[in-house]
Amino acid sequence: MEEQLELWNKLNENSSLREVQEYVNNVNEIRGFNSQEITKTMLLLTEEIGELAKAIRKEATDMAIDVDKKYNYDTIEGEVSDVFYVLSCVCNKLNIDIYSCLKEKEKKNISRVWKKWNSRKHKSFRLNYINNKSYYMNFFKFCPIFLK
Repeated sequence: MEEQLELWNKLNENSSLREVQEYVNNVNEIRGFNSQEITKTMLLLTEEIGELAKAIRKEATDMAIDVDKKYNYDTIEGEVSDVFYVLSCVCNKLNIDIYSCLKEKEKKNISRVWKKWNSRKHKSFRLNYINNKSYYMNFFKFCPIFLK
């Protein structure tokens, strides 16, 4: 516990993304999680994303929620932290530098055109495409499960 506290105390507002990712790696080593299989870490990430969705639903929408369980969930900020932590674990397991991959991906995203898809405007296009028999023929041709 003392070693984790020492690592935590080194984090501050000026810590780089790489330093935070290294912190996660070091803490996981102490906690014994670094040997966990990537598939189990991905399951945990999925669970944490679900908990984030639940926290957003609880705090930021007018959707109904089971009042008996209202206090069983963390805050949105707490769940964002959990998602980021476990995502860092996934990246560490795959030797992915979050900063480098974010920087590279954003370089590509800068040149993309971002428009909202108007589903009503394109609905007739989709229906015509789906109703086209050649679509089904090609779908079944490449899906062996349907050939049995």
